[in-house]
Amino acid sequence: MVLNGLDILLQDPAPCRNRRIGLIANQTSVSAGLGYSWDLLERQGIRLTRIFSPEHGLFSTEQDQIAVENQPGTGREIVSLYGSSEKSLLPDRSKLEGLDLVLFDIQDIGSRYYTYVNTLALFMEAAQGLDIEVMVLDRPNPLGGNMIEGPLLDPAYHSFVGVMPVPVRHGLTAGEIAHFHRDYKKLDINLSVVPMQGWSRSMLFPETGLPWVPPSPNMPSFEVAEVYPGMCLFEGLNVSEGRGTTMPFLMSGAPFINPFELAARLASMPLEGVVFRPTWFRPTFHKYRDEVIGAIYLHVTDHARFRPFATGVAMTCAIRELYPDRMSFLDGVYEFNDTIPAFDLLAGSEAIRSMILRGETEESILSSWREDEAEFAAIKPNFHLYEA
Repeated sequence: MVLNGLDILLQDPAPCRNRRIGLIANQTSVSAGLGYSWDLLERQGIRLTRIFSPEHGLFSTEQDQIAVENQPGTGREIVSLYGSSEKSLLPDRSKLEGLDLVLFDIQDIGSRYYTYVNTLALFMEAAQGLDIEVMVLDRPNPLGGNMIEGPLLDPAYHSFVGVMPVPVRHGLTAGEIAHFHRDYKKLDINLSVVPMQGWSRSMLFPETGLPWVPPSPNMPSFEVAEVYPGMCLFEGLNVSEGRGTTMPFLMSGAPFINPFELAARLASMPLEGVVFRPTWFRPTFHKYRDEVIGAIYLHVTDHARFRPFATGVAMTCAIRELYPDRMSFLDGVYEFNDTIPAFDLLAGSEAIRSMILRGETEESILSSWREDEAEFAAIKPNFHLYEA
């Protein structure tokens, strides 16, 4: 079984002794035996000054884009890094005073717009120039460490769902992406990583032998994490991404969709490793609450050939083609940004949305980010901490 950075640190917690420590954590901050890091560290005599929690809160009690304020207690000071304004994404300077070590121990899922490593990146920026060591207790990238997919982020589209210029599926662990961000931003910061033991880049999460702890309310399983890099794009459409069901992101739909018509169109597209099953569902909250809507359920049949981002873009193309007068790209506030459409923030630029609106073929759209993938593939090994 793979050992996380937390388990390795617990074997020899000397680097934490006699330190004033902050911990960035949530409910995924557990050992292989499912003990919470804050409890296990204190049993080793390591006293924590305060805990910082990311989006959704320490125990993932809040839905997406909901300010985290009152949190269940652990008997320790908990500071939310996701409040009601963009300013809340950075720790207040007063909460860094008195600290000389901050541990980051959260399970990421390997997608540019999943916000936990973005919280790490912003925290690193806030800590630069201070006498604070940031130590990442590394964990697996559930999607493996080899495959990359999708366009790079255009810096003009920087947001909380796009902090670093990496592809949507980047193939880095939290420790590796921390090194990338320090290099990219030229940060003056003392960064260290406690690496895993037994993890290789070819591993998907089920191969690690580790228990899956849902990192957020709508990430209940590895199967959901696998499709998320593509299906999260639907947060920028008037199409439900399946929130309000037990299978978010695996199911998506809208009242105007004929699921059999859409499934047939998707089957004709150049997509591999996935089957599109027509179905219906009734969300209990979020888009189309309490309505029965036509939908598609994704069944991944080949992990090696499945391309989640291409699948999400192709589904967007198909829905737009079949229902041009009904499907729309959403405007409004998304992750504290009210000037750029949510779809563009997620995709990293306006390019894909513009191609879809112009009616370009799915082949041309799906090939449009190949140069970006090649560019990132050339530099990515510079930050690898693990073998293939």
